[in-house]
Amino acid sequence: MMGRTHALTGWCAGLALAPTVGADSVHQALAFATTTAGFALLPDLDHPGARASRLLGPLTRALSWLLRKASSALYQITKGPKDENHSGTHRHLSHTVLFAIALGALTAAGTAAGGPYAVAGVALFGLLLAEDALGDWLLPVAVGAVIWWWHTAGQQGFGELDELAGLLGIAVAAGCITHCLGDALTESGCPFLFPIPIAGETWYELRPPSWLRFRTGKRTENRIIVPICGILAVLLVPGVWPLVTDVATTAFAAD
Repeated sequence: MMGRTHALTGWCAGLALAPTVGADSVHQALAFATTTAGFALLPDLDHPGARASRLLGPLTRALSWLLRKASSALYQITKGPKDENHSGTHRHLSHTVLFAIALGALTAAGTAAGGPYAVAGVALFGLLLAEDALGDWLLPVAVGAVIWWWHTAGQQGFGELDELAGLLGIAVAAGCITHCLGDALTESGCPFLFPIPIAGETWYELRPPSWLRFRTGKRTENRIIVPICGILAVLLVPGVWPLVTDVATTAFAAD
């Protein structure tokens, strides 16, 4: 499983996307990216051994079972003449753009109806998903971030959360799509354009040329992709890159 990679790429995608959709403040950008990072792990709910499936014990295991059953049934009904004789569970229904859009729309509607508390709940669930993939060190960092949020946002804190209500649907969808794009770079590929038929397959696994693919959990991911994503995850935080450039400019000017 590509847990760390999915979480890091989701975080980076969220930070890059936040200002373009209206999550303009630092507080909103971080909440948006936290959601995207967490939900970049959610598509693997279709695997019983995935972190997302084990996160909340019986609850997420039951959701995983339901998703696998729905995915398998849909695969049997819709598979094309050249699709594999497959169970249709892992890397099928939840690994499609349609699933991402549907879950994003449901999140947008739910947070719009539930207000700031619903927004906080979705962001917290995203944080728990990301923490499970990246490690327990993220929890004290998150607690510190929450304290900083309330200290700097003050009375505007709930207002900023409320403004994110519809936008979190975009964050959720972006996280799921980021996951699919990451899986598409692996040897197995990802059928995220379902139900568009390609070469006689309804569930065509998109992937790049063989020399660009990598195996999950192996050297390329651990020694190249994760470190690069980790560096970007810090540099993309609002205010960090200008700070780095200012320090670098001052250091070079002093020389």
